[in-house]
Amino acid sequence: MFRFKQFTVQQHRTAMKVCTDACVLGAYTHPATTQLRENPTLLDIGTGTGLLALMAAQNYPKAPRIDAVELDPDAFAQATDNVAASPFANRIRVHQTAIQHFRPDAPYDLILTNPPFFTNHLRSPNAATNRALHTDTLPFPDLVAAADRLLHPDGEWWVLLPPYEAGQLETLAQQANLWPFSRLSLRHNARKAPFRHITGYRRNPSAVQADTLTVYEPDPANPGRETYTLPFRQLLSPFYLIF
Repeated sequence: MFRFKQFTVQQHRTAMKVCTDACVLGAYTHPATTQLRENPTLLDIGTGTGLLALMAAQNYPKAPRIDAVELDPDAFAQATDNVAASPFANRIRVHQTAIQHFRPDAPYDLILTNPPFFTNHLRSPNAATNRALHTDTLPFPDLVAAADRLLHPDGEWWVLLPPYEAGQLETLAQQANLWPFSRLSLRHNARKAPFRHITGYRRNPSAVQADTLTVYEPDPANPGRETYTLPFRQLLSPFYLIF
C-alpha cells in the first residue's frame, strides 16, 4: 500500500508497484508545465495500479474525461478498486483491453504512458510480471500507432522510459509526425547519469526544452547520508505525505 495526500494505492495484485519515476511523471505533467487548458481529456495507457490516472485526476480537477486502459486482469481489478476508493471515482473510467483495440469516441488532449520496455531481458516465471515489464503485448511501434490514433491534433503525449529506450521510441514517434518538445532527465544524485527520461511529444516539430531533476543530495544534518532535493520536494509535495 502507498498512501498519498488525497488517495491510496493498493498494489498487492499488480506486478508493477508504485515507484519514484512514475510519481515524477504524474506530478510533472501538471498545468504549470504544459500549455494545455485546465480541463483536458486524459488517457493513461497501461494504468497498472491506476496511479497516473489518479494523479491526473488530482492535477486536473476540471478534467471532463479520464480513461485508464489496462490489459492484465489482476491489474485492471486493482486499478478499479483503487479508483473506486478514491475521491475521483466518478471521474475516472478503467477499461480492460489492449490499447491496440481501444476505440474511444474522441481523441485525448493529454496521454500519459509508463510503458514496458524490456525486450530480451531475462524472463520472470510470473506471466503478469512479463506483461508489465516486456514489450511483447505493447511493442513500441504499436504504442506509437496508438498515440498517433488517440491524440488530439493539439494534444500532448508524455512517456517515461530509460534513456536508450527513449531514443528508440523517439525515432519511431518522429516517423509518425510526433515530435519531442520537452525532456526531463531524472537522476538519483548529481554523481549519477540519468536513469529515466520523461519526454513530451506534440504534432509539430519544435526545439526541445531540456531539464534535469535530481532526486537526492547530501544531507548536511547527517554526514554520509542523503536527503531529497528541494526541486523534488516541491514537485511531489502535492502528493507525498512526507513533504
